[in-house]
Amino acid sequence: EPSPHLPAPKDVEVYSYNFQSLLRWSPVPVENSSVLYTAHYRTGFYEEWSEMGCTQTPQTQCEFPPQIRRRRWTILLRVRAELGPLTSAWVHTPPFVAERNTSLGPPKANSVSVSPDSLFVSVSPPFTPETEDILHYHVSYWENTTSPTEEKLSESKTLFQIGNLKESTLYCFSIQVQLEIYSGHFLEGQQSAPECHRTALS
Repeated sequence: EPSPHLPAPKDVEVYSYNFQSLLRWSPVPVENSSVLYTAHYRTGFYEEWSEMGCTQTPQTQCEFPPQIRRRRWTILLRVRAELGPLTSAWVHTPPFVAERNTSLGPPKANSVSVSPDSLFVSVSPPFTPETEDILHYHVSYWENTTSPTEEKLSESKTLFQIGNLKESTLYCFSIQVQLEIYSGHFLEGQQSAPECHRTALS
């Protein structure tokens, strides 16, 4: 029986970055006592609530257990506050689907090698791809002058060439990853910070 005297957690949300997801909330303020929290999950297919591994925890966040780290599943979550015999009302999250609701970070440029007319860039994606993933890298690059004009390049490989450049010239680039979630629909990642390299002298 929820107690009217114990407030429910506020600011309940799923935070998800690079497919690492957790449920988090603001602490419930009660003077001179430590409030505990219990979180549950269920999938879109199944009406039963299951424990997330966060039962009577003092933490104000709860990581998704391995059994629900599925990108396409619809996950529903709820959390409540508990203080001795008192429990608050449950607070429910909107349905969460990782493939639509996660944020993707920028890809990482592992190495850059130069020739007189090209930069060769090796990148790795911000998350560990699954076997059937289709990833596209969008590369913006420009000559580092007073009025740089930006060129674009789209690649599906993790090693690519930015070509047709001038020799001994400073060029900058920034990369963004897109994950194709179904035909024609993409989850867009964040742009990487610009990185600049000088082409070689022939």
